[in-house]
Parts: sequence; C-alpha cells; structure tokens
Amino acid sequence: MTSWRLVRIIAGLFVLLSLALGVPGSPLFLSAWWLAFTAFVGLNLLQSGLTQWCLMESILRRFGVRGGC
Repeated sequence: MTSWRLVRIIAGLFVLLSLALGVPGSPLFLSAWWLAFTAFVGLNLLQSGLTQWCLMESILRRFGVRGGC
C-alpha cells in the first residue's frame, strides 16, 4: 500500500473517530473539544492539497512505506 493511500485512510479514520468522540448525541461522546481535532485534520488536508506536502506522508515514508500513487 502506498503512502498517499494510507494518508487518506488515516485522515478518514481520524475524522470519523473525532466526530464520534465530539458530537453530543454520540454514544462515545467525551467532549466537544474533539471537534477541534476534526478541524485540524481538515486544515491539514487543505494545506497538503495546496502545497503538495503532507507531514503524515513524510512520517509514513520514514517507517518504510513506499511513496507514489
């Protein structure tokens, strides 16, 4: 699996998990502050789309995950 694909999987997982922990109607609700993490992930995706650089992808490559499409 390539790093760009793992980045998208991880981002999607982070968004779903932080929504489950941050939305008051959720059975997993802990605090509304988890929604700030959702915003952080979204901003990071926007930044990586504009600059074509992603910190998570750099971290994954250091762990030996191959890059590219």
